[in-house]
Amino acid sequence: MKKRLLSGMLAGLMALSMVACGSSADTAASDSAAADTTDTATESDVDYIKNKGTLIVGITDFAPMDYKDDNGEWIGYDADLAKEVASSLGVDVEFVEIDWDNKILELQNKSIDVVWNGMTLTPEVTNAMECTKPYLNNAQVVVVSNDKAAEITSVDAAKELSFAVESGSAGEAAAEENGFNYVAVKTQADAVMEVSAGTSDACIIDLLMAGAMVGEGTSYDNLTHTVELTTEEYGIGCRKGSDLAAYINDQLKALYDDGTMEEIANKYGVQDAIVTL
Repeated sequence: MKKRLLSGMLAGLMALSMVACGSSADTAASDSAAADTTDTATESDVDYIKNKGTLIVGITDFAPMDYKDDNGEWIGYDADLAKEVASSLGVDVEFVEIDWDNKILELQNKSIDVVWNGMTLTPEVTNAMECTKPYLNNAQVVVVSNDKAAEITSVDAAKELSFAVESGSAGEAAAEENGFNYVAVKTQADAVMEVSAGTSDACIIDLLMAGAMVGEGTSYDNLTHTVELTTEEYGIGCRKGSDLAAYINDQLKALYDDGTMEEIANKYGVQDAIVTL
């Protein structure tokens, strides 16, 4: 009887010992996982980009911000600024055309490092990305054919039109806010083409793009912009929590102070939209 009791007590002690060891191991594993998560969350994007040697910039074809020259090279106000920042990092720059609706996912997946494409600082954008300070002013404007311009001078007058807008853009948001009838297309350039082809009565695009794409001396001299629907600011988007946004802020301030920003702006006709940094 005593032997059986002693045997039971020893078995119990061994079981407790094993549970304690297991708890210790589980705690250590949990602590390790937490440390890994913390390390990932605090990883420097600037160091990550320097180590891989390339700054990958997510863009769409959007003159005068990002577009291709006759040699197929990406140029534009944003493209040239991105090249300056990449140079300061000591890395190459790579421009990747993205679906604008997927820009946040592209950042999170590290398919790109930054969204730098005349991006309006909407609540959706600022909540999902680490954004820079505003660096350009902009507006959303209605573009129509020249023969309609005299009639379309107000939001109410525009309500009878059919619109084309870039999917996921500030232009689409403006169309929804004003109750316009619209179709969503892939890019702002596509929206302008819809109006030129007569498949839509009007489109909503960025004022800076309108200045470069429509009117006298452009490929769409039969179009013009009329009603200004919104006023807004452009910013540059990085991964949430990224230190790259602060780095770009510092670089843009330096480019503003030494006159480089104004020089690039004059080259692309956006000098009046520069924000004081």
